[in-house]
Amino acid sequence: MAALVPALNMHSEAVVLFHSAIAQSMGLDPTAYKALFLLNRLGPLSAGEIAKETGLATASVTDLIDRLVDKGFVTRSPHPGDRRRIVVTLVENAVSKARRGFASPNPSLADLCARYNPGQLDVIADFLARNARRLRDDLTSQSGDANTPVRHAR
Repeated sequence: MAALVPALNMHSEAVVLFHSAIAQSMGLDPTAYKALFLLNRLGPLSAGEIAKETGLATASVTDLIDRLVDKGFVTRSPHPGDRRRIVVTLVENAVSKARRGFASPNPSLADLCARYNPGQLDVIADFLARNARRLRDDLTSQSGDANTPVRHAR
């Protein structure tokens, strides 16, 4: 375990830097990029669902959606079952602009995976999934909501 914790920290830092660089190349801040990533993964979402998934306040989500609409990344349309709500949908060319971040697997990842046998890859995948759940659980225990950032006292 002595080598694992530093490796996890390096991995986490690299992932944050990787996604921040993609966001910047698209002219987005990390939160807007995360919203696009969510829409790509989950499909169309309401403003409330985006707020829940990102931990943002509703007013902040409205501003976020406005910025993404203005940049041509998403469309906003009335909810089919509740006209008081809206549905935010990813524009297809937004996916192609972000393909480097959304794509899986890319050639360098495929090369890395080729170093391991299928059983080893299953163990790695299991570990990463369990660690992600653990992190969400830790966040929930600290803040009460896995999607709400923890605000520490200064």
